[in-house]
Amino acid sequence: MDDVIIIGGGPAGLFASFYSGLRGMRVRIIDIQDKLGGKMHVYPEKIIWDIGGLAPKPCFEVIQDTVKQGLHFEPEVNLEERVIDIRKIAEQHFEVETDKGNIFSGKSVIIAIGGGIINPKQLDIKDAERYKLTNLHYVVQSLKKFKDKHVLISGAGNSALDWANDLSGYAKSVTLIYRKADIKGYEVMKEKLEELNVKKLPNTHIHQLVGDETQTKIEQVVLENIETGAHTVQSFDDVIISHGFDRENTLLEQSSAKVDMFNEYSIKGFGNTATSIDGLYACGDIIYHEAKAHLIASAFSDAANAANLAKRYIEPKAKPEGYVSSHNDIFKESNKVVMKKYL
Repeated sequence: MDDVIIIGGGPAGLFASFYSGLRGMRVRIIDIQDKLGGKMHVYPEKIIWDIGGLAPKPCFEVIQDTVKQGLHFEPEVNLEERVIDIRKIAEQHFEVETDKGNIFSGKSVIIAIGGGIINPKQLDIKDAERYKLTNLHYVVQSLKKFKDKHVLISGAGNSALDWANDLSGYAKSVTLIYRKADIKGYEVMKEKLEELNVKKLPNTHIHQLVGDETQTKIEQVVLENIETGAHTVQSFDDVIISHGFDRENTLLEQSSAKVDMFNEYSIKGFGNTATSIDGLYACGDIIYHEAKAHLIASAFSDAANAANLAKRYIEPKAKPEGYVSSHNDIFKESNKVVMKKYL
């Protein structure tokens, strides 16, 4: 039996794994994706600013560091498995069932699934599906891929504005279209777009995609002005769709262990990462409590708190917190390896 089963392998789940291992607990991580890192993989080249004490760096580097730290105490890892049920059998006995038919037993459970399973909202027009393998994109994995291209971005949220900002330094041209008269993203980003080579077309959406001779690649886009109904045809090398995400939280809706919810998507935290069920905790974006700040840094704080609560649940006489210090003997050998790089 595991001491802690962590559902979710993003920043919160990985730090919960590290801190649980630090506290001497046996850990298992279960994640639906084929790799650890969570939704950070959606924006690998985005610069991360919201981790205290860490200079801004690309998301893919943060992923590498968080995964390495999360695996430090060698947890069991089950990837490409979807958790379909959580059952509390007795005190210090939970069962976590996956879609592969596996049933894992643990003394405690930490839910770290972010906002749930997220999927980019698809462009709902005829034949859009056929272009997904060529030049219709829902995620920007590499900015360099768009170098010297004419790029169309559909959307006005923060992700669309971020991509418009970042791509303006690589693409030959960037056109941003959105259905309303104004952009709804962060004010600072709206102001920044004024300084960049980004053409903005309000009250506009994609009416039709026109393919090349093979009908496998977008060659032109028919744009429609929502107010006038007028159509214009423009040529683009790539089209990026940023219409938000569909969020799925069927685990919490269908789980045998019914936790109190704060809203449709967030677990209610009782002052911290404790839930309404003893032995079941949550950390990161999935939980709401009054001290919550929606930053990656706060996910780490949540994770440590959840691990500490799990430890006290399993061993009521255990110390409230772990000993996170370079003087902790548990890091002795690892410290030597790290210091060799600087000596």
